Amino acid sequence: MQIKLRVVFLWVVTLFLAACAGVQTKSGKVSDYSSVRVSGSVSRDFERSLEFLADKEFVRAIELLETVVEREQRLPAPYINLGIAQIQVAEEKKAEEAFLKALEIDGEHPVATNELAVLYRKQGRFADARKIYVNALAENPEYLPLIKNLGILCDLYLQDLQCALAQFQQYVQLEPEDQDVSIWLADLKRRAGK
Repeated sequence: MQIKLRVVFLWVVTLFLAACAGVQTKSGKVSDYSSVRVSGSVSRDFERSLEFLADKEFVRAIELLETVVEREQRLPAPYINLGIAQIQVAEEKKAEEAFLKALEIDGEHPVATNELAVLYRKQGRFADARKIYVNALAENPEYLPLIKNLGILCDLYLQDLQCALAQFQQYVQLEPEDQDVSIWLADLKRRAGK
């Protein structure tokens, strides 16, 4: 699998490193991640872990991210990246735990939900994956990886052509330049007789 460290790097690092005064809800959870004050050493280690991930040094990234999550447990980004790295070294159970921890922190995080659903799809847990995609899309209806991956699940794994058509049509409306999905959509229409 070609690793795409996706939007996680830039998007997550922005959320992770933006530091002001923390805003916590009554439950103690942070409601605005951009307002979390993060120590300089944690920020530096997180940035270094991103370099390891980009260089595909997954074991080193995991080691560093484990120290990051020991010291900073209020943000989902380190857990998400930890899970991504763990998948690359075939530690799927640990990856699942990391994604679930990210979702404990932010139950609607689109990257965490997408990564967990992709993991479940790879494990053959298709019903679980579909449920995650559907629920996540209710909260993040225009998050392209969720739309695309639900379409892939419906087409290749569930043979639900109507579901796949709906996902790929929505995806192409939002991202008309993606030629791969446009080709998939044309093929689906042909197979569905549309």
